[in-house]
Amino acid sequence: MQNTEHKVLVANRGEIAIRIVQACRKLGLDFVCVYTAEDAESGHVRIARQLGGEKSLFRVSSYHDANELLSVADEAGATAVHPGYGFFAEDYRFARRVSQRGRKLIFIGPSWRVIRELGDKINTKRLARSLGVPTVPGSDKPIYDEMEAEKVAQSLFEFQEEQGVERPLVLVKASAGGGGMGIEEVHSLDLFRSVYRRIRNYALRQFNDEGVLIEQRVNDFNHLEVQIVSDRSGKNPVHFGTRNCSIQSTGLQKRVEIAPGFDSSSYSYAFDADKLLEDITNHSLAMARKVGYDNVGTWEWIVSRDGRPFLMEVNTRIQVENGVSAAIARIHGKGGVDIIAEQIRVGLGEPLGYTQEDITFEGVGIEYRIIAEDPDNRFTPWVGRIEGFRWDERDWLSMHTHVPTDSPYDIPTEFDPNLALAIVWGKDLAQVRERGLELLDTITLEGVNQAGPMRTNIAFLRRKTADVLRF
Repeated sequence: MQNTEHKVLVANRGEIAIRIVQACRKLGLDFVCVYTAEDAESGHVRIARQLGGEKSLFRVSSYHDANELLSVADEAGATAVHPGYGFFAEDYRFARRVSQRGRKLIFIGPSWRVIRELGDKINTKRLARSLGVPTVPGSDKPIYDEMEAEKVAQSLFEFQEEQGVERPLVLVKASAGGGGMGIEEVHSLDLFRSVYRRIRNYALRQFNDEGVLIEQRVNDFNHLEVQIVSDRSGKNPVHFGTRNCSIQSTGLQKRVEIAPGFDSSSYSYAFDADKLLEDITNHSLAMARKVGYDNVGTWEWIVSRDGRPFLMEVNTRIQVENGVSAAIARIHGKGGVDIIAEQIRVGLGEPLGYTQEDITFEGVGIEYRIIAEDPDNRFTPWVGRIEGFRWDERDWLSMHTHVPTDSPYDIPTEFDPNLALAIVWGKDLAQVRERGLELLDTITLEGVNQAGPMRTNIAFLRRKTADVLRF
């Protein structure tokens, strides 16, 4: 690493902040962390103090306050900002501000123009279709005309009927909305017009834009991802394989991720799984090259039971599950790949230094998201005091957590109740399952609140281990 004069502001919290600090140390870089009052006991505060001393820590009122974060960067002499995931990670305005302000900083993520281009789902769909990349059937622009909308909906119902879908569904979505706002399902063309009008009026009230998107509702699918890394040239993106993120909560939040995305040596699928993985990887790389993608990113796909892939979106940031892809990856035959370190290195201007031919894959990886929640009660978050968190170290296990293991820890109510990420490696699917169950059976995670003992998703993760990569 040549750019050891850099100092990285870690503009995030918890597990991802710890991993960014560790990656900076690995690269010989200095760092500075932020924390809020609620996070004073978080492990990321502890590791910052341990590795960098008090000068590496600044208390802020909120992780969402850009002015405060940039003031810390100036005060600490930071030269770069790593947003982690969430918060400002996919905010092109923040990335632009960071790189264009009077005291310029490096945004460790894609350039703001790339974030803006791929953060727009309509634009992403248009780009994909221009390259022959399959997307979810439906409109690729906001529709303002009722007759046009009805025509699109009719074509989608007919398409699904041709595919043998027993109960066709069409999604009607406010094009200017996000996060699940302004979306309804329609299962009959007779009901479409009234739903379209309702969503259009909602969109006008909420977003001052009555544009509506019409898309097919794809049921019975697997959720796959392709991990992309590229340097600032934007000319030589590579992939670090695929992963399957189909085991989710009722709120469609990921709970188990596994790499690679399918395993034809263990299961017979109704399609050529190896070819499908190759196809979605090639499609993702083609889009990355077209836009000059210049950092880490993830192309998200859904795959129907008969093996048809549809691009959903592009996440222009590091993802929670990056480590499970790293677990099976080898560069020049060597393990220990750290995708966060690669992100920082190329984000600071280093060339990638290897090609796709230098990347190989070995074994199978599973990542468990260990969470304080009650899967039997709609995955309701549990909040209280953790009194004990222990596990047995294994050479096939990586545990990432901000929860102290030597003292009680009160889960902050201000943030999601994620406690840890456990990444397990095995030589094949059978071994990684066996090791995953061994881990889950030996974790000690105890706590209490006024209502009683702690609720976790460990039993849920154990049950779902048998289902990984099944379709």
